[in-house]
Amino acid sequence: MTAAPAVVTTSGLEDGVPRSRGEGAGEVVLERGPGAAYHVFEVMEDLMEKLKLLRFEEEFLRKSNLKAPSRLYFALPTNPGEQFYMFCTLAAWLINKAGRPFERPQECDDPNATTSNILSELRSFGRTADFPPSKLKSGCGEPVCYVLDCLAEEALKYIGFTWKRPVYPVEDELEEESVAEDDAELTLSKVDEEFVEEETDNEENFIDLNVLKAQRYHLDMNKTAKQEDILESTTDAAEWSLEVERVLPQLKVTIRTDNKDWRIHVDQMHQHKSGIESALKETKGFLDKLHNEITRTLEKIGSREKYINSQLENLVQEYRAAQAQLSEAKEQYQQGNRRVMEKTRLLSEVTEELEKVKQEMEERGSSMTDGAPLVKIKQSLARLKQETVEMDIRIGIVEHTLLQSRLQEKSNMSRD
Repeated sequence: MTAAPAVVTTSGLEDGVPRSRGEGAGEVVLERGPGAAYHVFEVMEDLMEKLKLLRFEEEFLRKSNLKAPSRLYFALPTNPGEQFYMFCTLAAWLINKAGRPFERPQECDDPNATTSNILSELRSFGRTADFPPSKLKSGCGEPVCYVLDCLAEEALKYIGFTWKRPVYPVEDELEEESVAEDDAELTLSKVDEEFVEEETDNEENFIDLNVLKAQRYHLDMNKTAKQEDILESTTDAAEWSLEVERVLPQLKVTIRTDNKDWRIHVDQMHQHKSGIESALKETKGFLDKLHNEITRTLEKIGSREKYINSQLENLVQEYRAAQAQLSEAKEQYQQGNRRVMEKTRLLSEVTEELEKVKQEMEERGSSMTDGAPLVKIKQSLARLKQETVEMDIRIGIVEHTLLQSRLQEKSNMSRD
């Protein structure tokens, strides 16, 4: 089954990097193809090649005392903090390499400000980025690879690097002649076929077949002559065997089996099926024997249980009767225990009342025999007398002050 290809338009792409539009702006979200998940690895591969052209190992890694990143360093998340620092330092180096002054960021700098500065420098080169700066804080992913790839291209443009057309190796003359002969033979066969068709359709078109047969015979003779020349070998047998022994390890072809192929899965299923059938034949006998033994032992246990129950039936009845008597005795004990608890509660209440009555009788008896009340009465009378004397003195003082105030008022009135 083949997956249906996803529709991807060129709008929203930046240098071959597919982008999806937001739904909030009223635009349609474009589906990405099945290979879009691996696009980041392709961008990372191109980035590593461009960094090698810029000699970043000698000029960047050794000077910065950094470890060389792998070919999938910015494509997969491994260590976000380390990847973000590596991304910032590498972006700063590429910007400087492209002829723009850019300070190398430090670990204590604000990551939001650093990413915003990198994107602003990227836009100053004429590149566009339709993703927020927060996408770069992880230090990995498609936006990070896209930014570094664009900066590497700008750096290559600044140093004047240009991509040249590939140079293909020149083929040998013999191979060219053999190809030409094969082409001529194919053309002749095609001409024969066309001639037969034309002859059946229209008898007026005529081609001389003798000429074509002569040309073909000439080509066949040349081929046989060349084959005879090739068969006459001038090499030594010992040298040929030594050369074969030397090249023999390189001539071994190892075909790696694809585990996802359905034929391999079918073969594995047949192998497992045959293995299960062979193992089932052996284990089935053991399982049948074990089943028979278990059934026999269960029958023996059941018969013995029946025999024991028949022999111990009288004892079981006695045990049941004794258990019933025990339950009745327990109920009687619980009832008696409740009565004892009630009686003990009443006894505690009566003892408390008795203690109170005894205490009152003791207090009354001690007061009747003792002269303490008379002493208390005398003391209270003496205290009352003293208080009356003090009250008389206070009354006299108040009368005296009142008389003085009245006399003073009369003298004041007489003066007026």
